[in-house]
Amino acid sequence: MPPIWEADVGLTHEEATRLVEHQFPELAPATLEPLGTGWDNAAYTVNGRWVFRFPRRQIARGLLENEARILPRLAPHLPLRIPEPVWHGRAEGAYPYPFAGYALLPGDTACAVTWTPEERLRNAPVLGSFLAALHGLPVDGETRARGPGDELGRADLHKRAPMILERLAKLEAEGVAVDGAAVRAWVSGLKDTPPWKGSTCWVHGDLYARHLLVDARHTVTGVLDWGDVHLGDPAVDLCIAFTFLPPEARATFREAYGDIDEATWARARFRAFHYGVALLLYGRSEGDESITRVGWDALRYGASV
Repeated sequence: MPPIWEADVGLTHEEATRLVEHQFPELAPATLEPLGTGWDNAAYTVNGRWVFRFPRRQIARGLLENEARILPRLAPHLPLRIPEPVWHGRAEGAYPYPFAGYALLPGDTACAVTWTPEERLRNAPVLGSFLAALHGLPVDGETRARGPGDELGRADLHKRAPMILERLAKLEAEGVAVDGAAVRAWVSGLKDTPPWKGSTCWVHGDLYARHLLVDARHTVTGVLDWGDVHLGDPAVDLCIAFTFLPPEARATFREAYGDIDEATWARARFRAFHYGVALLLYGRSEGDESITRVGWDALRYGASV
């Protein structure tokens, strides 16, 4: 079985350039530079001013459409910058998916820089305040009825536990020096945590270091890649406290965020183990050392008390 991040459509640099120039002639001649390739999208900068994202997999089509519809509603109310789609591309020729262009936000992704514990601690209130604002946005009845929910079961611990253990076994079979017994103990102890019983709220849905934008001082200034945005369990985002922040930063994070019940905190920790094994597998498969480090961070911080 191929990895779940394997693309189901190819798109060359030349084909991406043709799509941009043909559908948006005001950007021609377009200079495209590869920015990165993730599980769902390939990204290019265009003319040094825009970022265009092209889905690589069928599932990413709906995620990108969610971004286009939802992000303009969220952006004015959030304390950090988020991308807002400006250019809306359509399927054309052999390329079957819609694509989108956003203003290029300055900075680097958090996985691309080297962090000190003090720098991570300094960002705890930044992240806590951002998530408090996002999760606290009012959601009216119509939006709640029609908005995207957690169709992928991101907060379903019983669904995710076997996936974590399967990926853990693959890492062990590859000879990765992961503490499998400790991970299994944590997953077993957390998987029966009660589910979220409150009202669903807007959540980013895939919040980890690759999707944090930071400035030259290593201060978080923005949050990227909102394809997984949905109405769901806040624990899905609160896991950033276990994947990016060391234990000594968690009290500051919680103070900035506000009340977090212990079941939600436990589900957030569980989610960290999901990221740990998934990103280790992905990073090793793709030769991406920065993502591999993020995977190790998630396992290390997730198991730290």
